[in-house]
Amino acid sequence: MLTQDITHDLTQAMKAREEPKLSTLRMLKAELQKLQADKGKSYEITDSDVQGVIKRLIKQRKDAAEQYSAGGAAERAESELAEVKILEPYLPSQLSDKDIESMISAAAGEINATSPKDMGKLMKAVMSKAKGQADGSRVKELVTAFLNK
Repeated sequence: MLTQDITHDLTQAMKAREEPKLSTLRMLKAELQKLQADKGKSYEITDSDVQGVIKRLIKQRKDAAEQYSAGGAAERAESELAEVKILEPYLPSQLSDKDIESMISAAAGEINATSPKDMGKLMKAVMSKAKGQADGSRVKELVTAFLNK
């Protein structure tokens, strides 16, 4: 289970005194405890819940890194991106652009999507097939390129 892996890695980071990894995993653990408190003690957190939290944290880190870069704080941006690299291994591997493009072609054939007005239907079909293995913004770029051909 993903929560056990995180706890194990947190313990290992403590023993090895890996400060960046330790602080990142502590932050993740705190977010998971907050989720547990929100859901109630009887609720068992699933791997899907954990992945949702991790995706949200990664998005926050990437957005913060963009803001820091725009503001001239490159060192802080690098720190945020380092946290992303620590969190990413807990997510399922991401599909390549080529895999996403083949999914788009197959889904477009199934739902007969041919023009940009079919964007919503095609996005929904592709995202349901990708099931968390592709970033929504990346899929949107590829779907837009496909429909504008």
